[in-house]
Amino acid sequence: MAFATAVSALCSGGGAAASGSAWTLVWSDEFNGANGSAPDSTKWTYDIGGNGWGNRELEYYTSRPQNVEVRNGNLVITATRETYTGADGITRNYTSARVKTQGLFSQQYGKFEARIKLPYGQGIWPAFWLLGSNISSLGWPACGEIDIMENIGREPSKIHGSLHGPQGSGQASLSGAYTLPSGQKFSDDYHVFAVEWEPNEVRFYVDGTLYESHTAADMPAGSWVFDHPFYIILNVAVGRIFLFVIGRSFSRTAWGEGSYRFSHL
Repeated sequence: MAFATAVSALCSGGGAAASGSAWTLVWSDEFNGANGSAPDSTKWTYDIGGNGWGNRELEYYTSRPQNVEVRNGNLVITATRETYTGADGITRNYTSARVKTQGLFSQQYGKFEARIKLPYGQGIWPAFWLLGSNISSLGWPACGEIDIMENIGREPSKIHGSLHGPQGSGQASLSGAYTLPSGQKFSDDYHVFAVEWEPNEVRFYVDGTLYESHTAADMPAGSWVFDHPFYIILNVAVGRIFLFVIGRSFSRTAWGEGSYRFSHL
């Protein structure tokens, strides 16, 4: 899967802005390094391992160029079917990558967007999301999570946007979905996924179209934890629990249909 988009973080001069207001760019990545190079180490680091990541995921995340590289102005994350044993002794039958800005960049409030071309196929789970920077001290879900875009590979025309707070995941979380018209697939072309995050509201967009919004009033008292810096994560998981579905079967024709491509962030 390849991220053929740039990831950008913007803020308004007053700390919050209504949709359509002016934004000031505070961070971005155009992925303009040499083909085959690693993502900019001043902006990105990696999650490494195959411990399932709390979701029963089946992949081993690596930092190898086979799984994550800059190519033709894109950040490309590729999930591969292979038997791989990491330094921790864990063996998995799939590899992929999960890159993050933790410790390098975080932002409280603003507009986060990325132009992305998704892969498709049973069992893959690409995501563009934000995680509370205080996760090391508070843990999940108390740190908060903003899922700007998640896709279930077997649903190539639909993406999901969600908020997770102390109330937990699953049915208690706030989530919405956006479906492309006329049978189009998100793997057919690039699309821009974004959130606009203010002190008491988060709005979700696809290609500039608002499809979901949530406010503090939508959560139980004390559960709105979206009031501190969050960092960015881009990844492609293989198999996992998502909406109570574990994708464990992969057809030969569906598996590996393209990479996760980011052109800018």
